[in-house]
Amino acid sequence: MSDVMFGLLAETFLHPGSGQSDGAIDLKVAREAVTGYPYIPGSAVKGALRAAMCDGGEQKTRVDAAFGQVDGAGSVLVSDARLLLLPVRSLTRAYLWLTCPLILERLRRDLERAGLQAGDVPTLKVDHGKALTRITGRIFLEDRLFEAVEPALPDAIVEVIGRLIADDGARGRLSDQLCIIADDDFRWFAENALPVQARNVLDTDTKASNNLWYEESLPPDTLLYMTLTARGSADDDGRTAVAGFVEGQKFLQFGGNETVGQGWVRAGRYPQPSPEGGR
Repeated sequence: MSDVMFGLLAETFLHPGSGQSDGAIDLKVAREAVTGYPYIPGSAVKGALRAAMCDGGEQKTRVDAAFGQVDGAGSVLVSDARLLLLPVRSLTRAYLWLTCPLILERLRRDLERAGLQAGDVPTLKVDHGKALTRITGRIFLEDRLFEAVEPALPDAIVEVIGRLIADDGARGRLSDQLCIIADDDFRWFAENALPVQARNVLDTDTKASNNLWYEESLPPDTLLYMTLTARGSADDDGRTAVAGFVEGQKFLQFGGNETVGQGWVRAGRYPQPSPEGGR
């Protein structure tokens, strides 16, 4: 039986902690040590799902069976939420969704491991300073210039990524805003183009700032994905329960700063069920 994969489209700013401070930014997002790509650790995804199910009125025994207790592991394996699309400012559009060949290769491998159809997604190679997109001519991303190259963006890639986007409007914009750049170029944006917000704590008496810090976040419309796997048994009840809960909720909250409205994502199952309940 195949695993279950969900796309997570950020509706608000998202702060998956905790990354290492570099001096200028006090609270950075969590990043993979090798690639530098932001992600949400599987432990944080699992904790958020467990809390959401408990708050949603699910039976405690069912939640414990799925996610485990102190004296035993649960029946569901929860993956990291991996980065797929990063929104970046552009003079060409309101923003462009960036990804790279390495991330698309990972997505294809994750779909194969999960037993899901990836479609005919080609292996890509993109040179430094170039971009595969349906936009023609020069492309400005932040303060960097890229050149669109032939062939244009493959339809198969747009189709596969679109299956992970639950919102019809966002999915409809994908083909016009998707831009595939070289791995090294993408890493630069992943490390340098994230929003940084100043936050503070006010003194209750004087109302003056008592503490000031700078916090990095993933911007709205960032797209990540995660998988749910049944653990070492043909018994799939736990995974089915968690997947059904996520589909029923549609919106979930991950990361820090929940009380200031951050961390909301919209979950879309891959592939999305047809109206008749098929696949």
